[in-house]
Parts: sequence; structure tokens; C-alpha cells
Amino acid sequence: MAALQVGFPPILPDRPAILVLGSMPGEHSLRAGQYYAHPANCFWTIMGALCGFDPNCTYRQRVASLFQHRIALWDVLRSCERQGSSDAAIRADRAIPNAIGDLLQAKPDLAGVFFNGQKARQLFVRHIMPKISRQQAATVSLCPLPSTSPAHARMRPERKKEVWQARLACYLDRPPSACQCPDATGRDVSFVAE
Repeated sequence: MAALQVGFPPILPDRPAILVLGSMPGEHSLRAGQYYAHPANCFWTIMGALCGFDPNCTYRQRVASLFQHRIALWDVLRSCERQGSSDAAIRADRAIPNAIGDLLQAKPDLAGVFFNGQKARQLFVRHIMPKISRQQAATVSLCPLPSTSPAHARMRPERKKEVWQARLACYLDRPPSACQCPDATGRDVSFVAE
């Protein structure tokens, strides 16, 4: 039987340049009360390499580093019914999204939205895109990234790190207005649903 699961509030710096969106925290993360708490999830290892912190430092220190680098973290869904932790088990008809459109409007410096896995992108297209104005859409790049979850085992963690670094580096090293995020084919990503 599917259980109701409720996610976390965003990790939100005052002037974020980047928003990383997952789908919904897994059971391990929900029990720990921390984003990406499963020990086999490579999110914090990747972010540590990008932001220059030890991924084994405290959760509070990792979050502080995200703040310093103007990286916001949230999930597309506020709550859902799901058996276990698998994104495939999310009941789409019972999913309730977070107010990401409101966040994009309230944070005009936010220039890049990065999806931690295809399910996050699919949920965004289904639940958030219809609520976003064309003006909002014109100011933010969307970028899919390989899931950091251990369930996404087709790609080695080292390769995931390379892809994340390549796509996020521009937003960390330069003014976000100078960056564009290509999709897997090298084209700029837009808010047009596929």
C-alpha cells in the first residue's frame, strides 16, 4: 500500500543563482530529515567537489557551503503517495507540487534550474510548467542532470560527477547571465514541454 510522504522546505540562499530540483526525498532521507542522506547517493560527493568541501563534514556545514555558492535545493513535489523510495512508485494522480513558480518569481537572480534525474524533470513539466509565465520562462535555463541516486546504476558515479561539474561550473564561476545550459544534444534547453 502506498504511503503519504511529505518532503522538506527548500534550502534557499537570499540570492540563489542555481536551483537543484529532485523529485521527492527517499525514505532514508525522510527518516534522517536531510536531503540526499542515503550513503550511496553521490549528491554530496559531487557538490563537495564542485564547492570545495569535504562531503563527510556535517550536514549543517554542507548546507552552509551551498549558501556560500548561491545554490538552492528543493524537490518538485511537496508530497506524494509512494511505496518505498523509488521514483517509479510515485502515484502521479496523488502528487502535490511545491510552489516553484512562486520561487522563480520571487528570486529574479535565479538563472539555472537543474534536475537531479529525469523523474524530477518529468514532474516539473507536468506540475510546474503550466503555472509558469512566458516571462519567467525566458529568464531561466533548464538543465537535466543524471540522477545521483544509487538506483541510477547505468552511469558510474565518476561520470555523473563529470557531467554535473561540466553543467554547473559556468554558473559557479561566472555571472549566471553569461551561462546557457545545453541539453544532451548540445541545444539550449527551454521551457517548451517535449
